[in-house]
Amino acid sequence: MSSYLSPRRAPHGEWAYMTRQERDLAYNNTLSVANTAEIQATRAEASAVFRATRPAGLDIAYAPGERTKWDLFPAAEPTSPCLVFIHGGYWQRGSRDIVSVLAEGVRPLGWSAAFIGYDLTPQVTLTQLVAQIHAGLDWLVEHGPDYGVAGPIVVAGHSAGGHLTAMALSHPGVSAGLSISGVFELGPLRDIGLNDALRLTDDEVAELSPLRLPVVDKPMGIAYGTEELPALIEDSRRLHARRADAHAPGPLIPVVGANHFNILDELQKPDGILTRAVLDLLR
Repeated sequence: MSSYLSPRRAPHGEWAYMTRQERDLAYNNTLSVANTAEIQATRAEASAVFRATRPAGLDIAYAPGERTKWDLFPAAEPTSPCLVFIHGGYWQRGSRDIVSVLAEGVRPLGWSAAFIGYDLTPQVTLTQLVAQIHAGLDWLVEHGPDYGVAGPIVVAGHSAGGHLTAMALSHPGVSAGLSISGVFELGPLRDIGLNDALRLTDDEVAELSPLRLPVVDKPMGIAYGTEELPALIEDSRRLHARRADAHAPGPLIPVVGANHFNILDELQKPDGILTRAVLDLLR
C-alpha cells in the first residue's frame, strides 16, 4: 500500500482507513452516475453522424500507430482560434471519434475544432502518453495550417483529458486551457484498481501530478460538476487555489447539477457554460 495520505475527506472516511473497495469507489465515475451508458451512447451516436458529414479532416496521423491521429474540423477562416479536445477514459479507454460532436459548441461561433487521439495504458506508460500529446501539438502547430487550422490553440479535456490538458498547458503552441473534471493528484491512484493499467512509478506521481508541478502562467479554466465524486471536486478546487496563489489567470467553474458525464453538454452547446468559458479564455 502506498504511504500517501489523502488530505481530502472521502465519502467513506479518511483515505488511510478506507478499504480497497471504498478507495476504488471514490474514483469510479461510471458507477457514480446511474445512466452513464446512455449518456455515452447518445454522444457516440451523435459523433458518428457529425463525422460522417465531414470526412475530409479525419484520421490524420501525427505519429506512427493506429490511435495517434487527429480529426480536424477547420473554420472558414484558417486564422480563427482552434479548440483542441482531449478525450477521457482514465488513460486506458475512450477515443477521439466518440466525442467529436462536441465541436458543435464552438464551430457555429467561427472556431476550428480538433480532436487528438493517443495510445492507452498499459500499452504505453503515462509518461509516454503525455509526451504523445505534446508531439501531437507539435504536429498541429507545424502542419495545421496545411489543413486550414492556423489560429490560437485552446486545449480542453475531460476527466483523464482534463489531467492531460493541465500537462499540455506548458506547450509553446498552446494559448490557454480548460480542464474539465480532471484528476490532478496521482498519488491516490496507486492504491486502487486503476493502477493495474497505469503502473505509476514514484517519479511519475511526482512529475505528472499537476498539483505538484510549477504553475504555468497561462489562462486555464478549471471546471467540475457539483454532482461529481468528492475526490475530483477536491482536486479541481485545490488546483485552482494553487494557481490563484501564484496569480495565474483562469476561473474555477462549478457547473451546478452536472455529473461527470453530462457536464460535457455544456461544451456541445454554443451557449453552454463551458463553451462561453472557452471563448473567455482568449479575451
